[in-house]
This record gives sequence, structure tokens and C-alpha cells, in this order.
Amino acid sequence: MKTRLARLKSEEGVTLVELLVASAMGVVVMGAVAMLVIGAVRGQPRISAQAQNVSTARWVLERMTRELRGGGTVVAKTQSKVSFVAYVRHTTCGGSTALASTASPIECVITYECSTTACYRTEAAKNSTGTPRLIFSGINSSEVFTYAPNETEPTYVKVTLRLPNPDAQGALTVSDGAALRNATLGY
Repeated sequence: MKTRLARLKSEEGVTLVELLVASAMGVVVMGAVAMLVIGAVRGQPRISAQAQNVSTARWVLERMTRELRGGGTVVAKTQSKVSFVAYVRHTTCGGSTALASTASPIECVITYECSTTACYRTEAAKNSTGTPRLIFSGINSSEVFTYAPNETEPTYVKVTLRLPNPDAQGALTVSDGAALRNATLGY
């Protein structure tokens, strides 16, 4: 019995002051965690929108360079516009009806034109105008196309899409290029 009483006397508990200090520290830590979670939840839509914009820009860039690689003669070229002759698998230039697999593709003029906010694609027969179709919006520069070795006789077209940076520091850049079929490689 004496050992039991001695053991009960030696057991120490938590004082009220220690309990209050530990509780206050727990509240501060939980508040910091809550602030981090709230910040992440608030920033998520902006981050998702920017990721979607970059993904779409990469898709548009892939489409542009694929068509440029298959294109032949460049008929108009500036930093904001490129027009070239290419073969498409539609029944009419600018149409959406696909050709039969046994039919030959038709020759059309494809134009990509970009403003400071969006890029448009036009597909038209030679010596006619087509309807521009929006393919991408969300850029912040109309200087999209550069030509090598020079602008008068290009054999390579570089495409650069500059997207606004959500942190407002500089721009996010997505770029690629394509050698044209009319390129002379010098060998």
C-alpha cells in the first residue's frame, strides 16, 4: 500500500499554465496551416487557367508548325502574318467536309495572322479570301513569326507565342519552328 501511495505522489500532471501555453501554440500552428490552405485554394483557379492557356498554346503551336512543314511557297510574310500554299484534305478550301480517302488533297492558301491578343487561321482558294477563324486568344504580342535565313526567301519559319505571366514579371514563351518544303539544304 505504501508503494502505491508513493507512486501516486510522484506522478505529476499538467498545470493549467502549461495547458494554456500548449493550447495557444496549437492555435497558432493551426492558423498558419489554415492560411496556407486558403492561399492554395484561392490561387488554384488562376493557376489552372494559366496551365490550360499554356496547353492550348502548345497545341496551336504544334498545328502551325505541322502545317508549315507541309506547306510549299510562302506568299505573304510579316512578323504577325504568314500565308503559304499547302494541300488540305477537305472538299473545298475552308470547308469542313473531309475528302474520301481515295481522293487527292486540294491546294489552298493557309494564312495565320496574329494580333496582340489572338491568332486567326484562314483557309482559302488561290486569289480569294476566306473566313478567319479564331484558333487562340491570350497572347500579348503580335510579333509571332520570324524567318530564316531572311524574310525575302525564307526556308525556316519560327513561331513564338508570348503569354502574359500571372506574376506580372515578363512573359511565358512557347516557341517552335519548321523548315519549309521549299528549303534548299545546300547538298
